[in-house]
Amino acid sequence: MRNMKKLGLGLGALVAAASLAMTVPAAADTQQDCFGPNGGNRIDACSRLLELPLLPLEKSYAFAMRALAYSLQGRYELAITDYDRAIDISPDFAVALNNRAWAYYKSGQPKKAESDVARALELSPMSPHALDTRAHVRQSLGDPKGALKDYTAAMRYGGARMVKLYQCGLQAHGLYDGVLSGILSEKLRGALETCVKNPGCDPLPADEECRRLTS
Repeated sequence: MRNMKKLGLGLGALVAAASLAMTVPAAADTQQDCFGPNGGNRIDACSRLLELPLLPLEKSYAFAMRALAYSLQGRYELAITDYDRAIDISPDFAVALNNRAWAYYKSGQPKKAESDVARALELSPMSPHALDTRAHVRQSLGDPKGALKDYTAAMRYGGARMVKLYQCGLQAHGLYDGVLSGILSEKLRGALETCVKNPGCDPLPADEECRRLTS
């Protein structure tokens, strides 16, 4: 699903940061299920972890990871509530700010997403994930020039994988007929220029074949 694709972009940063934050001797399997990359039981595991006497930073990550799981299921209200809790504890949690912005965007509240993604980019100005989020928000709010600028920056900082994601997504819309080269070409730029004029055109891919090819 497209939502899974997008949120998966932020998962690595959350997991890496969480691994550094682990200071409470919680059960190893609960930690792994909450913070690990394969979170099939993430909601239950993070809920169990949050019942323990955690230090603030670890508690913030547990809320953020549970929020991520809710978002992947399209349960955006629950996700936003958990992101609120994570950010209340860690106000400068850039990944959580970006992911809350994405949850607002996906739930049809792009205006609410603006301040979160702006703050995420203040904290991490070269984040391709936050740039992609702001591009989507700007596109949905009728700012194609701003969206194109952000998509281009996301590819510059995200490298070949981000370029391939857009190539594959635009290919699905019938706007790009080139190969998944991972190279920003004039053909790809032209496809993006067309896409950003349509608020309903999402350059991120929706299918698992794109995920396999770009992983």
